[in-house]
Amino acid sequence: MIVISPAKRLAERVSENSLKLTTPYFKKEADQLAKELALMSPQELGSMMHVSEGIAQLNSTRYKNWNKGTGSEKRAIFQFEGDVFKHLNVGQFNDQQINYMNKNLRILSGIYGLLRPSDEMSPYRLEMGTKHNFNGSKNLYEFWGDKIAKKINEELESSLLFNLASEEYFSSISKYVDAKNTVNFRFLSKSGGKERVVGVIAKRARGEMARFLIENEIQTTKGIEKFSSMGFKFKDFSNNCFTFVSS
Repeated sequence: MIVISPAKRLAERVSENSLKLTTPYFKKEADQLAKELALMSPQELGSMMHVSEGIAQLNSTRYKNWNKGTGSEKRAIFQFEGDVFKHLNVGQFNDQQINYMNKNLRILSGIYGLLRPSDEMSPYRLEMGTKHNFNGSKNLYEFWGDKIAKKINEELESSLLFNLASEEYFSSISKYVDAKNTVNFRFLSKSGGKERVVGVIAKRARGEMARFLIENEIQTTKGIEKFSSMGFKFKDFSNNCFTFVSS
């Protein structure tokens, strides 16, 4: 299974893909959080999320209209539009790849906990690291506890978990999943003789790697070293972490 983070930017276009709509695992919890957020003013939301007045107003409207189906595209995978999703490039997948993706890719989410690509999603913005008292919990990590990881472990059985999520999101499950069965990735950029993580490039590379794993239906560590998108080359695999470097 592959886990990725959600994106802040959402698309309004509709995909013609026939992927069947499904109900999120934690819809009840998402509805509960949305109900709480709908009671907050745009100013309170803006302060909590550290966003502009316009984004705060947009999300205030979203929460007040939660589950009312104002958007035409409802499936999660076709709504997210950040760097990871642009490089995942689901629009180019054939039916077999779409089906494989839906079984093997999961999106970690602040409000939904865990999303399948096909899950029905109301537009939202709520980052996992948001500091706020949610239903008596001091933050979203405490609110979700081990729920997300339990669902992942249930689906994983003894398979590997490919972590292509950010630290902010993977922290919501890291304490509760088996580290020995978790494969991590580092994407380093070489500049001036030094190797370092460049945030935007690493995000894009995570999308490319997710695509590579799906297209090749990779379930083990074998073959991952062949990844070469965006000029990245395999450097090493140690402590369950693949390191790739681009120049």
